Amino acid sequence: MRLARKGKRMKVTYIHHSAFCVEVAGMALVFDYYRGDGVPFCKYHGTLPEFPEHTQVYVFSSHSHRDHFDVETLGWCRRYPKIHYIFAKEAKKKLGNRILQQFGDGVKERITYVKPGGRWDIGGIQVETLTSTDSGVAFVVTAAGKVIYHAGDLHWWKWEGEPEDFNDYQEKTYQEQIGKLSGRKVDLAFVVLDPRLEKNQFLGIGYFMEHVQAAYVVPMHLWKQYGLIQEYKDLKKSQKERDKIIQMDHENQVVELP
Repeated sequence: MRLARKGKRMKVTYIHHSAFCVEVAGMALVFDYYRGDGVPFCKYHGTLPEFPEHTQVYVFSSHSHRDHFDVETLGWCRRYPKIHYIFAKEAKKKLGNRILQQFGDGVKERITYVKPGGRWDIGGIQVETLTSTDSGVAFVVTAAGKVIYHAGDLHWWKWEGEPEDFNDYQEKTYQEQIGKLSGRKVDLAFVVLDPRLEKNQFLGIGYFMEHVQAAYVVPMHLWKQYGLIQEYKDLKKSQKERDKIIQMDHENQVVELP
């Protein structure tokens, strides 16, 4: 698979679940990749696109849950000498020196561990983080003038049967964090839409669409329930924003965006 031509267009590959690759201006940004058999009850078969050897590759992991993080990505440094890893700080404990040593000298120096509420300049891109309502961080990445938001597990996790203080925390924290994007330019946003929340499944994406003027939004974390995207788009309250929502419905699907 060829790298998207240099320029300001974005080539977006849906790998699976919350794993995406965004190619822009000769760079490749890979978010929350994990091997598709990492979660036994929902297996995927998506694969990482191939790039020219000297591509600037940036690998992001928002947190260390097994459906968002895989030590396999560290082996990619053998193929791509200009690779950078941007991992939530919590992943550091999970990796440990023993695992890092398996991937050879120099891999530790390629990893930047990030915490919530920070900003880093890494190899030609800018990375900002938000606080997750679950674990780790959400990413706001500026690359070649494009602003890309990847939620990780930052979401309005309103579960039926949870204590009132838990659900209050979810609502307050999610709205606070999404509020930090209000009024900002966002070219592409990957936003959680999780069917397990049942009647509350549209709360998070609905709030995001109402308060963030993103040019394009890709729902993710669907556990293969791709029909939920169309279901959300068909809601009366979604009509004004529906053209911004990108329908991803199979692994390794590719779309090009301005």
